[in-house]
Amino acid sequence: MIRNERLTAEMDGDEFVVFLIGARINRIWKVHKWLPVARAMPRMLRELDAHPELGLISYEEYFGRTTLIVQYWRSLRQLLDYAKSKDSAHLPAWRDFHRAIGTNGDVGIWHETYVVRPGSYENIYVNMPEFGLGRAGRLIPAVKGRARSTESAEERLGAFGSPEA
Repeated sequence: MIRNERLTAEMDGDEFVVFLIGARINRIWKVHKWLPVARAMPRMLRELDAHPELGLISYEEYFGRTTLIVQYWRSLRQLLDYAKSKDSAHLPAWRDFHRAIGTNGDVGIWHETYVVRPGSYENIYVNMPEFGLGRAGRLIPAVKGRARSTESAEERLGAFGSPEA
Protein backbone atom coordinates (compact mmCIF):
# COMPACT_ATOMS: atom_id res chain seq x y z
CA MET A 1 0.00 0.00 0.00
CA ILE A 2 1.38 3.39 -1.00
CA ARG A 3 1.49 5.89 1.87
CA ASN A 4 0.99 9.39 0.45
CA GLU A 5 1.99 11.35 3.52
CA ARG A 6 5.53 12.41 4.50
CA LEU A 7 6.81 9.84 7.00
CA THR A 8 9.88 9.01 9.00
CA ALA A 9 10.83 5.77 10.74
CA GLU A 10 11.75 5.28 14.37
CA MET A 11 13.48 2.29 15.90
CA ASP A 12 13.21 1.17 19.52
CA GLY A 13 16.19 0.31 21.67
CA ASP A 14 19.74 1.49 22.22
CA GLU A 15 20.98 0.25 18.85
CA PHE A 16 20.06 -1.68 15.76
CA VAL A 17 22.21 -3.07 12.98
CA VAL A 18 22.10 -2.52 9.25
CA PHE A 19 23.78 -5.45 7.57
CA LEU A 20 24.45 -5.33 3.83
CA ILE A 21 25.33 -8.67 2.27
CA GLY A 22 25.60 -9.96 -1.24
CA ALA A 23 27.44 -11.80 -3.93
CA ARG A 24 28.83 -10.97 -7.35
CA ILE A 25 28.93 -13.43 -10.22
CA ASN A 26 32.36 -12.88 -11.75
CA ARG A 27 32.29 -15.77 -14.24
CA ILE A 28 28.70 -16.04 -15.43
CA TRP A 29 29.35 -19.20 -17.47
CA LYS A 30 30.29 -21.12 -14.29
CA VAL A 31 26.71 -21.74 -13.22
CA HIS A 32 27.81 -24.78 -11.19
CA LYS A 33 29.86 -22.40 -9.01
CA TRP A 34 27.49 -19.49 -8.49
CA LEU A 35 24.15 -21.32 -8.32
CA PRO A 36 24.92 -22.98 -4.94
CA VAL A 37 25.93 -19.56 -3.59
CA ALA A 38 22.69 -18.04 -4.91
CA ARG A 39 20.66 -20.80 -3.25
CA ALA A 40 22.33 -20.45 0.16
CA MET A 41 20.92 -17.05 1.15
CA PRO A 42 17.23 -17.93 0.67
CA ARG A 43 17.75 -20.90 3.04
CA MET A 44 19.20 -18.57 5.67
CA LEU A 45 16.43 -16.01 5.21
CA ARG A 46 13.74 -18.71 5.56
CA GLU A 47 15.43 -19.91 8.74
CA LEU A 48 15.60 -16.36 10.12
CA ASP A 49 11.97 -15.65 9.14
CA ALA A 50 10.88 -18.81 10.97
CA HIS A 51 12.81 -17.80 14.12
CA PRO A 52 12.35 -14.06 14.83
CA GLU A 53 14.00 -14.58 18.23
CA LEU A 54 17.33 -14.85 16.34
CA GLY A 55 17.17 -11.09 15.77
CA LEU A 56 16.51 -10.37 12.10
CA ILE A 57 13.82 -7.68 11.95
CA SER A 58 13.37 -7.11 8.23
CA TYR A 59 15.18 -7.22 4.89
CA GLU A 60 15.02 -6.02 1.28
CA GLU A 61 16.50 -7.97 -1.66
CA TYR A 62 17.97 -6.73 -4.95
CA PHE A 63 19.10 -9.08 -7.71
CA GLY A 64 21.47 -8.78 -10.62
CA ARG A 65 25.04 -9.77 -11.38
CA THR A 66 25.79 -8.25 -7.99
CA THR A 67 23.12 -9.08 -5.45
CA LEU A 68 22.36 -7.01 -2.38
CA ILE A 69 20.31 -7.84 0.67
CA VAL A 70 19.78 -5.04 3.16
CA GLN A 71 19.06 -6.57 6.56
CA TYR A 72 17.94 -4.92 9.79
CA TRP A 73 18.90 -6.69 13.03
CA ARG A 74 17.92 -5.97 16.65
CA SER A 75 21.55 -6.09 17.81
CA LEU A 76 25.10 -6.80 16.77
CA ARG A 77 25.24 -9.62 19.32
CA GLN A 78 22.32 -11.41 17.65
CA LEU A 79 23.86 -11.04 14.18
CA LEU A 80 27.21 -12.39 15.36
CA ASP A 81 25.58 -15.21 17.32
CA TYR A 82 23.69 -16.29 14.20
CA ALA A 83 26.83 -16.13 12.06
CA LYS A 84 28.75 -18.34 14.52
CA SER A 85 25.97 -20.75 15.47
CA LYS A 86 26.71 -24.39 14.70
CA ASP A 87 22.94 -24.93 14.47
CA SER A 88 22.29 -22.30 11.78
CA ALA A 89 22.31 -22.54 7.98
CA HIS A 90 25.11 -19.95 7.83
CA LEU A 91 28.16 -22.02 8.82
CA PRO A 92 27.52 -24.88 6.34
CA ALA A 93 27.00 -22.32 3.54
CA TRP A 94 30.22 -20.52 4.52
CA ARG A 95 32.19 -23.80 4.57
CA ASP A 96 30.73 -24.87 1.20
CA PHE A 97 31.71 -21.54 -0.34
CA HIS A 98 35.30 -21.86 0.87
CA ARG A 99 35.54 -25.47 -0.30
CA ALA A 100 34.05 -24.87 -3.76
CA ILE A 101 35.29 -21.35 -4.53
CA GLY A 102 37.61 -19.93 -1.89
CA THR A 103 39.65 -17.21 -3.58
CA ASN A 104 39.54 -18.57 -7.16
CA GLY A 105 37.58 -15.52 -8.39
CA ASP A 106 34.48 -17.27 -9.77
CA VAL A 107 32.07 -15.69 -7.28
CA GLY A 108 32.61 -12.82 -4.89
CA ILE A 109 30.83 -12.46 -1.59
CA TRP A 110 30.76 -9.40 0.62
CA HIS A 111 29.14 -7.80 3.61
CA GLU A 112 29.15 -4.52 5.51
CA THR A 113 27.92 -4.09 9.07
CA TYR A 114 26.73 -0.82 10.63
CA VAL A 115 25.75 -0.44 14.28
CA VAL A 116 23.24 2.42 14.49
CA ARG A 117 22.35 4.31 17.64
CA PRO A 118 19.48 6.76 18.31
CA GLY A 119 20.10 10.18 16.83
CA SER A 120 22.61 8.90 14.27
CA TYR A 121 20.21 8.15 11.42
CA GLU A 122 17.54 9.95 9.45
CA ASN A 123 15.03 8.95 6.82
CA ILE A 124 12.08 10.31 4.90
CA TYR A 125 9.46 8.41 2.91
CA VAL A 126 6.93 10.11 0.61
CA ASN A 127 4.54 8.22 -1.67
CA MET A 128 6.12 4.93 -0.66
CA PRO A 129 4.93 1.61 0.71
CA GLU A 130 6.57 0.44 3.92
CA PHE A 131 10.18 0.08 2.85
CA GLY A 132 13.64 -0.28 4.35
CA LEU A 133 13.89 1.13 7.85
CA GLY A 134 10.25 2.17 7.49
CA ARG A 135 9.31 -1.50 7.32
CA ALA A 136 11.75 -2.58 10.02
CA GLY A 137 10.72 0.15 12.44
CA ARG A 138 7.66 2.25 13.10
CA LEU A 139 6.50 4.87 10.58
CA ILE A 140 5.27 8.16 12.00
CA PRO A 141 4.32 11.45 10.37
CA ALA A 142 7.51 13.39 9.69
CA VAL A 143 6.01 16.67 10.85
CA LYS A 144 5.31 15.19 14.33
CA GLY A 145 8.44 13.08 14.69
CA ARG A 146 12.08 13.92 14.97
CA ALA A 147 12.13 14.81 11.26
CA ARG A 148 10.16 18.04 11.09
CA SER A 149 9.11 19.26 7.67
CA THR A 150 11.04 22.54 8.01
CA GLU A 151 14.36 20.83 8.79
CA SER A 152 16.97 19.61 6.36
CA ALA A 153 18.63 16.20 6.67
CA GLU A 154 21.64 18.03 8.11
CA GLU A 155 19.49 19.57 10.84
CA ARG A 156 17.65 16.33 11.59
CA LEU A 157 20.97 14.56 12.09
CA GLY A 158 22.47 17.43 14.06
CA ALA A 159 25.51 16.90 11.84
CA PHE A 160 27.04 20.27 12.54
CA GLY A 161 25.70 21.12 15.97
CA SER A 162 23.06 23.78 16.35
CA PRO A 163 21.86 25.70 13.26
CA GLU A 164 23.65 28.81 14.60
CA ALA A 165 27.06 27.09 14.67
